[in-house]
Amino acid sequence: MLGYIKLFPLVQGLMVGLYIALGYFLFSSSRKAEQNRVWAGMAKETAHQLGTPISAILGWIEYLKDSFTEQPDKLDVIYELNKDVERLELVADRFSKIGSEPVLQNANIYDELIEVKDYLQRRAPRKINFDFTKPEQDIHVKINKHLFAWVIENLVRNSLDAMDGKGTISCKVSSQNNYVSIDISDTGSGIPSAKFKSVFQPGYSTKKRGWGLGLSLAKRIIEEYHKGKIYVKSSKPYEETTFTINLPVS
Repeated sequence: MLGYIKLFPLVQGLMVGLYIALGYFLFSSSRKAEQNRVWAGMAKETAHQLGTPISAILGWIEYLKDSFTEQPDKLDVIYELNKDVERLELVADRFSKIGSEPVLQNANIYDELIEVKDYLQRRAPRKINFDFTKPEQDIHVKINKHLFAWVIENLVRNSLDAMDGKGTISCKVSSQNNYVSIDISDTGSGIPSAKFKSVFQPGYSTKKRGWGLGLSLAKRIIEEYHKGKIYVKSSKPYEETTFTINLPVS
């Protein structure tokens, strides 16, 4: 009996510790769920607010088409403007999907990468070289095309920001052990090894503009929606910095 009495404070301390740990876990989970609801609500409201000006711009584009029917040299500008408006509609659609369960479709991963590359290359500085290597055979994965394109755009835009108007952005796709690996590299300023994980945290940014949410959202899209992984593979300043995305092969 004396032995049990001596052990009682230890058991009691252990029970209190478990109770505190459980309370902290429940509080942390509740807080995280509330933050997720706030971010999802902000994203959906942003998508809703974008709808009105996009509709108005589409109307103006149609007006310009009718006004310049006899000036075909100006129709190319209107065509590019229309593509940018379509991109705005795509952005609004992406925001509306945040917080919802995305629909995954079977897709050729290289075709999706090229589509994003072609759009951004026309809007990048002329001294930026894009080198997207086609794999030896077609590789298919299940993705949400809109959200996946958002991830690639974020990575490429970050690469453009990291380079002083010149350099190379390259992409290589490979398949191994039921996973497809997408390596996106640039010859920009690089990332310190101590910051490899920090770059995916909300609010982290080295740029004067932006909220530092791009890579955080990219990580969520890849890991929570597509059951994959995204990480900084390696970085050597002004030589090569590589981000890697791993996705299950369809």
